[in-house]
Amino acid sequence: MKKKLLIILTIIISAKFTFAQTQNLVKGTIKRSDGTPVARATIKIRGTLKSVSADDNGQFSINVNQEPPFYLQISSVGFKPQDFQILKFQEAPLDFGLIENDQLDQIVVTSRRRSEVLQDVPIPITVIGGQAAENAGAFNVNRLKELVPSVQLYASNARNTTLNIRGLGSTFGLTNDGIDPGVGFYVDGVYQARPAATSTDFIDIDQIEVIRGPQGTLFGKNTTAGAFNITTKKPSLVPSGKVELGFGNYNFIQAKTSITGGLAKNLAARLSISGTQRDGTIYNTKEERNYSGQNNLGFKGQLYYTPSDKISLLLSSDVSVQHPSGYPLVIAGVATTERSAYRQYAQILTDLGYSQPKVDPFSREINTNTPWKHNQSIGGLSLNVDYKIGNGTLTSTTAWRFWNWDPTNDRDFSELSALTKSQGNSRHDQYSQEVRYAGNINDKLSGVIGLFALAQNLKGLDQTEEVGKDQWRFVQTSSTGTQALYSTPGLLDGYGIKTNSAIKSLSAAVFAQVDWEFLDHFHVLPGIRFTYDQKNVDYSRTTYGGLQTADANLIALKKAVYSNQQFNTNVNNNNLSGNITVAYKPTDKVNAYGTFSTAYKPVGVNVGGLPTTSTGEADLSLAVVKPEYVKHYEVGIKTKPVKGAIFNLSIFNTDITDYQTNVQSPQLGVNRGYLANAEKVNVKGFEVDGTYQYERSFTLNAAVAYLDGKYEKFTNAPLPLEETGHTEIINGVSTQIAFKDASGGALPGISKWNFSGGAEYSIKGKLSTKEGRYFLASDVSYRSTYSSNPTPSNVLKINGYSLLNARFGFKSDKFSLFIWSRNLGNAKYFEQLQAAAGNSGLYAGVLGDPRTFGVTFRYNF
Repeated sequence: MKKKLLIILTIIISAKFTFAQTQNLVKGTIKRSDGTPVARATIKIRGTLKSVSADDNGQFSINVNQEPPFYLQISSVGFKPQDFQILKFQEAPLDFGLIENDQLDQIVVTSRRRSEVLQDVPIPITVIGGQAAENAGAFNVNRLKELVPSVQLYASNARNTTLNIRGLGSTFGLTNDGIDPGVGFYVDGVYQARPAATSTDFIDIDQIEVIRGPQGTLFGKNTTAGAFNITTKKPSLVPSGKVELGFGNYNFIQAKTSITGGLAKNLAARLSISGTQRDGTIYNTKEERNYSGQNNLGFKGQLYYTPSDKISLLLSSDVSVQHPSGYPLVIAGVATTERSAYRQYAQILTDLGYSQPKVDPFSREINTNTPWKHNQSIGGLSLNVDYKIGNGTLTSTTAWRFWNWDPTNDRDFSELSALTKSQGNSRHDQYSQEVRYAGNINDKLSGVIGLFALAQNLKGLDQTEEVGKDQWRFVQTSSTGTQALYSTPGLLDGYGIKTNSAIKSLSAAVFAQVDWEFLDHFHVLPGIRFTYDQKNVDYSRTTYGGLQTADANLIALKKAVYSNQQFNTNVNNNNLSGNITVAYKPTDKVNAYGTFSTAYKPVGVNVGGLPTTSTGEADLSLAVVKPEYVKHYEVGIKTKPVKGAIFNLSIFNTDITDYQTNVQSPQLGVNRGYLANAEKVNVKGFEVDGTYQYERSFTLNAAVAYLDGKYEKFTNAPLPLEETGHTEIINGVSTQIAFKDASGGALPGISKWNFSGGAEYSIKGKLSTKEGRYFLASDVSYRSTYSSNPTPSNVLKINGYSLLNARFGFKSDKFSLFIWSRNLGNAKYFEQLQAAAGNSGLYAGVLGDPRTFGVTFRYNF
């Protein structure tokens, strides 16, 4: 009996041990989105070192020495790593689905304030994943213009940035703080008002959506030309991290790190740091130092609290500090104007005792005598709350952002002491609040409704322009009479202006859009928006320095160069706009749509100095710039013609009344640009984009944009550089004119033909003992000739250029290592040309980067 009992007890204990072992075993199959198995995927228990590999059929089993809940991290090269929560043990095998990294037709976007598959959205959108942007060398938004043909971004420095979509959005050239951008720039739902935000390094980017066309019924701020909707990676309760190091020529060093994990129950955190350092690519022979380098440091911290499955709170903070070595312009050429020989640049230099500088911009050398500096800090705080109510989500986004700008520029672009100093010191604070509800009302009706408010305080702090001992010859019109007194020793030495300005603005809006499937596969999407804008301006400009004298003639000559200006302006207006889209989606392979929309960009104010009247007083009629009014028409189709392929086409026409443009007058006393309205502008064109993916070994993408942008009517445009000094017979008298009719002329910054394309080929392989894939990738972009001046000019015109980039390396689920090169062909090109102040014939340019190359290493843990 004892023996039998012992045998029974042994069986019971063995059964219990076997049962326990079975209960601690997780079995499953790893599959693609189409249901086929993923071979050799890695399965790891989060927070431990225990991991296994799936077999060739995607099947695996793993023993777990802990109680649920816990997470399995599943990863495989070419797929997005995913975490799966195991709530209980079960005997039946589980299915785990992975999504291919490059499966573009399954990309999820939030452009309509809810998660949707990209190809199902009846809006022209380009999506660039964060990893893809980094692989392509996109440190900031500037690189995206080479990946998205419809995007134009031009910058002589962070403040003077033009960000346009389809050639519309912001004024081209010198930035005037009194005008709102027409392209919305959002990061995690927070609108960022200053264009300088585009210069900061990407940190923890998840994906970038480039949305084209007016979107005022979906986004809080006016978006007359489109929007950038950038999302960053959220914190995770599951511990993980990433380290990236990059090295290249010009002593390029870039380091990024990100770590995330749980701090407490339902509370996760993420900390990210990015630093970039690069020597300058332009050499100042006078100072014997390099310019146009990078020195960036960025931080981002997030707390993510999910007390229940209905509510989540994301608290974010970020700051970016940039102390580059300055971004100088190089002398690009000297044009002959229609002024007298006495006022041509060559004659001016001869009279001053200088030799005309050798014009060789692509030697990448300058000889300016004022140091270039473009220091800035930018950052802020935001709180995003999502609360699920019914079939939708109520979202509140509260944010504060700041921008500090501390520059120094040499605006005569030479060793002359003419326009020696230009410092547009600025401080900007913005406060925004958006509340919206988005979701499904029933299975046929969905939509979004929201409220938005933005308050801004933008201050110009002792903004300085100063001339030197050589300026007298640039402003002197003849060597006789009163004009001869300009040569009075010391008259203009150190003479300048200090400007203090403040713009306090308020923008408030209510917006809504619905999506109604009124018949099977037919959708109608009406939207409406009401906007109120108010701007209060206090502008004060005072002169200083120069020869102190009581001589009325000398005082008059000084005032012709700079004079005191002071004005206050309070202005407000409101607007009702909207859109309607009709979409037809007969199958999951075809989505056709047509859109008509109206849009609006608010009233502008001039805070860059005003032109003077014939009496020498500021022309206050130009203090306020009328709002823009937009009518936009578009038809498009999104298709998936064959497996792995996408082909999209859109055709559009945009008309703008009272287009806000930046001009520069040849009149004395106006050294910088000011704002004005062109009566009517039209931009029309088409866009084609396509992608093809063959299994995991080959991907191909290409996009073409044709843009035809012109002034339908601009009767009071400034003269182009080469026509400065133009005279006409008026009432029998030869009279010099300052303006012309530019109707029919091309809009600045728009290339008629724009192309981008790329390809990647990869094969399985091993690096040491690590399994992964070797890859070879390249991308190319092309832009045809475009105007670089508000009024079309034969001189200030950028020739078309192409850029080729390439990379080669190895990637696995844990790490990647690759070499890269940008501008592999070392193309020599300008991004922008602009006339020097005074319009004597000199013009300067912003050079594109030369060939750069390096190596990048990434490791995920």
